[in-house]
Amino acid sequence: MGRITARRRVARVHVDGEIGDRITRAPDSLAVEEPLEIRVGGRPLSVTMRTPGHDIELAAGFLVSEGVASAASDVMTARYCAGTDDDGRNTYNVLDVTLGPGVAPLDPSLERNFYTTSSCGLCGKASIDAVRTRSKFEPARSDFVMEPEILAELPDRLRDRQDVFDKTGGLHAAGLFDADGELVVVREDVGRHNAVDKVIGWALTQERLPLRRTVLMVSGRASFELVQKATMAGIPMLTAVSAPSSLAVELAVESGMTLVGFLRGKSMVVYTGEERIAGMAGSQPATSEGVA
Repeated sequence: MGRITARRRVARVHVDGEIGDRITRAPDSLAVEEPLEIRVGGRPLSVTMRTPGHDIELAAGFLVSEGVASAASDVMTARYCAGTDDDGRNTYNVLDVTLGPGVAPLDPSLERNFYTTSSCGLCGKASIDAVRTRSKFEPARSDFVMEPEILAELPDRLRDRQDVFDKTGGLHAAGLFDADGELVVVREDVGRHNAVDKVIGWALTQERLPLRRTVLMVSGRASFELVQKATMAGIPMLTAVSAPSSLAVELAVESGMTLVGFLRGKSMVVYTGEERIAGMAGSQPATSEGVA
């Protein structure tokens, strides 16, 4: 898998045997994490820590998330440049994007002051107000509906396609599914926001925006930045195996998105947008609980 994984000799320790039997040493696979500097028209925009691969999709998805691009024609070219190692070889860690004719350049207020880590898609924002980027494809416009039985199958379907995770155990995944639960595209990355950007960037390059008839499944928690990215792509439903944050739920309400968390086995927690899950609209709960 080239630069996506790396090998390192490790010591595995087992605590259920004699000391001499507890340690085994063998090569292990690691998920590669390297910086990618994204430039627009030669001007540095952001540095993100990512797993190499699908870098053009990553940059394209990032531009969608920031409200710069909304159609394939908005990104003319993307090429690797500069970024050489001590031996003069290209590290493929600097990507320069040329915007299409008439596309407005990135607002300076949205530029990143420093860099984006693999765990945070919003680090370095110049202004907190810039986080709430307005979408051209509001999820509220979608009448997408999905059967809960199909929703319950998405985590396993996503997990079955996490090829690099199988080797390393160290990558997040984002998958786009249609109403029948068929996987449209999946991307993996050490950063969950990068995995989502790669999915959205794929959709941009394939001229499939807005994604009003799809559900986005992520392997971790549903954070604010993931809801924001899904909103910018017009995705009406975001599902996650773990919990959302309070701000993620707030933004989902504002944008008219269905947000589902703790999607595991045969259960899930629907935080917003119940009307998009078949059988839930107008239903009455079996029990009622007060809120302290």
